[in-house]
Amino acid sequence: MALFSFTSVNKNQQNKVVANLSKAIFLDRDGVINRPLIKNGKGYAPRLLKDFKIYSSVKKDIKKLKKNGYKIFVITNQPDVNNKLIKKKTLKAMHKILKKKLCVDKILYCPHDKKENCKCRKPKTELIKNAIKGKKIYLKKSYMIGDRASDIEAGYRAGCKTIFINKNYLELKPKKQDKTVKTLNAAVNYILKVN
Repeated sequence: MALFSFTSVNKNQQNKVVANLSKAIFLDRDGVINRPLIKNGKGYAPRLLKDFKIYSSVKKDIKKLKKNGYKIFVITNQPDVNNKLIKKKTLKAMHKILKKKLCVDKILYCPHDKKENCKCRKPKTELIKNAIKGKKIYLKKSYMIGDRASDIEAGYRAGCKTIFINKNYLELKPKKQDKTVKTLNAAVNYILKVN
């Protein structure tokens, strides 16, 4: 899936259209922006506000990206909502903290469990499509950054470049990423170096 098709325009017209498009960063939440809860070698979303801890370098990292013209979207699966393991008001409070402390443009989440087979749960691309609706975003110059195979697959399917933050969880690792790093800070440094 690409945002625009250039089959009927010449190279100069393509360059003008692309120059007027924004680029975006799609960030997973848990394990990328905030500390996950680790259980049996896997990362999970915090369910209590007191456990919601943003990594110390994230504010600076996002500022660097914004300064370089990137729109910032948080795209996150939160199945604990429909599984009644977290209250919606607690999730909203967490996202209010993110909006207040970080310069994110929009936060989108899927509340569904994998068994519900919804349209929005990553690795499906619905959250990315909804994030850019009404905005001129060039996905080929945009990045999806996440710590799970589903994040990378969603970015790949949407036509973004992808960066995998390897937290060494005891689960299947992605294979389609453009880059593998250990932290969001390393991902941001890579993006700014190659663009």
